[in-house]
Amino acid sequence: MKPIRKSQKLDNVCYDIRGPVLELAQRMEAEGQKIIKLNIGNVGVFGFDPPEEIQLNMIRNLSNASAYSDSKGTLAARKAIMQYCQEKGIQGVTLDDVYTGNGVSELIVLSMNALLNDGDEVLIPTPDYPLWTAAVSLSSGTPVHYLCDESKEWALDLNDLRKKITSRTKAIVVINPNNPTGAIYSKEVLLELIQIARANGLILFADEIYDKMLYDGAQHISLASLSTDVVTITFNGLSKNYRSCGYRAGWMIVSGDKEMVRDYIEGLNMLASMRLCANVPGQYAIQTALGGYQSINDLVGEGGRLAKQRDLAWNLITDIPGVTCVKPKSALYLFPRLDPEVYPIDEDQQFVADLLKEEKVLLVQGSGFNWGKPDHFRVVFLPHEDVLKEAIGRLARFLERYRNKHSRKASSTATKAS
Repeated sequence: MKPIRKSQKLDNVCYDIRGPVLELAQRMEAEGQKIIKLNIGNVGVFGFDPPEEIQLNMIRNLSNASAYSDSKGTLAARKAIMQYCQEKGIQGVTLDDVYTGNGVSELIVLSMNALLNDGDEVLIPTPDYPLWTAAVSLSSGTPVHYLCDESKEWALDLNDLRKKITSRTKAIVVINPNNPTGAIYSKEVLLELIQIARANGLILFADEIYDKMLYDGAQHISLASLSTDVVTITFNGLSKNYRSCGYRAGWMIVSGDKEMVRDYIEGLNMLASMRLCANVPGQYAIQTALGGYQSINDLVGEGGRLAKQRDLAWNLITDIPGVTCVKPKSALYLFPRLDPEVYPIDEDQQFVADLLKEEKVLLVQGSGFNWGKPDHFRVVFLPHEDVLKEAIGRLARFLERYRNKHSRKASSTATKAS
């Protein structure tokens, strides 16, 4: 029998957050080695539990959750999401405009499948959450990355974005708050982005999964709240704000001039029906979560566990020679930069693999977020403070050896040249 190969549609698809370096870590764990994992925002494994009322409401409703729901979701869940849209200032949203999904991830892929033909282009920020790039490629589209400017606290480079719009461009993805940088975008930037979409007839896809994880008094503005005409698809869910990753309870909202995308909406409805429905027990958590006490505020406010761990991790990372980092205003991650003069890295995946092998610390390289230079990596600051100190201490030792090694190599080269 001939070997059976995977689909060619996967040739340009990657998700390095769970990629080859993680596979190496799993092999090392199977050998009995203990790894400190700073690679994924899986909040539940770090002692961040869902609010108890969410868990109890799911338990109470398990007897009602064995049947399929409506393909878009239960009435109670969609009504709660619709009311949340009203709180966020998103106008014109009806029950029919709300889709629940098995997490936001499923809905991102569904939304791209319904939109794209071969060669259609979607503008995606770099660095990005890599599922967006993968979903576009998997849907036969072409991801085109526009820059975020590190020198301006990772603000969107709208001039770069404008230059990359072509006749094939169908949509712009906005990840706000941003993963991996923790940036939050101002009202002025969002309004300009809306004007760009309006002038070019583009759909906006707004990934807002971290909209409640805000530090230092930062404010988040929903992109869809700033226009009633530009079609905007907004994504959110319980995974991060409510520490409920495994419940797979996410949603997608269509707003703006829906008449202009009637055929696209028909495609969304078709795909939503084909997968029958989202996880019903998880849907029972949505109403309770959105309408209950917002305990996330205690975690991100002054003195809260997430706020303290962000500050500690940022201070420790930026104390390492040759390492700088824009302090995140949101989310769960640092995205530090390694000065190329100090750390001349050719291949960043090999760099994080070497760190893993030598110091048993697992990170994700910057190229895993479609960043074009081998000079960044992402750190999750979810572990308790003692674990963060240990992990970043190991990273600092590794980087010191790296500096010394390449310093000696540079000195040797200079001596030979002279």
